[in-house]
Amino acid sequence: MMLKPRKMQYDKAGPKVAEALNKRYFEAYYCPDRDTAVQRVLELISADDTVSWGGTLTVDELGIKDLLRARGQRLIDRDSAQSNEERVELMRQGLLADTFLTSSNAVTADGQLFNIDGNGNRVAAFCYGPKQVIVVAGMNKGVPDMDAAYSRVRGYTAPGVVQRFPAAKTPCNVTGLCADCMSPDSCCCHFVHTRLCRPAKRIKVVLVGEDLGL
Repeated sequence: MMLKPRKMQYDKAGPKVAEALNKRYFEAYYCPDRDTAVQRVLELISADDTVSWGGTLTVDELGIKDLLRARGQRLIDRDSAQSNEERVELMRQGLLADTFLTSSNAVTADGQLFNIDGNGNRVAAFCYGPKQVIVVAGMNKGVPDMDAAYSRVRGYTAPGVVQRFPAAKTPCNVTGLCADCMSPDSCCCHFVHTRLCRPAKRIKVVLVGEDLGL
């Protein structure tokens, strides 16, 4: 259970971060709890949209994929693939979806996003492709500035992500610590800093006043 002071901090800081994101042409919302956040995400997705996603523990934790399936949404689901080749093709198709769901590895207090990726499909969606990108991020992803974003993602997020893949041959999978490695299995291949949103409001950011994901 989240400590009460931390929750109070999120509820005070969250609206200010959303305001900072809006000033950078994102369409941002602060939701105090996960139920409100899920409702907001579903409202942002048209019933006619084709929806896909990148790897995101946050979206999984909120059960959004199952809710979309239950309402008959058209999905491009890479996890339904029967082979690696089919999975890669579905990931490529996902970049032309109407809506792409993801999270952000870090959100700065002044409204910037920072993400790293191994394959690159998730961060590619931030830059171009889907008609809209919906970013769902717990306030635990909040950081003061870009230096803190880089430090958080390399030192905490990336080693944590790799633990989900025991076969990955990286130093952080052995030690839990980033070694700035050049392993072919590294998830730190692509770094994307989204300073402004263009076209305006293409990227929607739903901030949640809870700890979600890594």
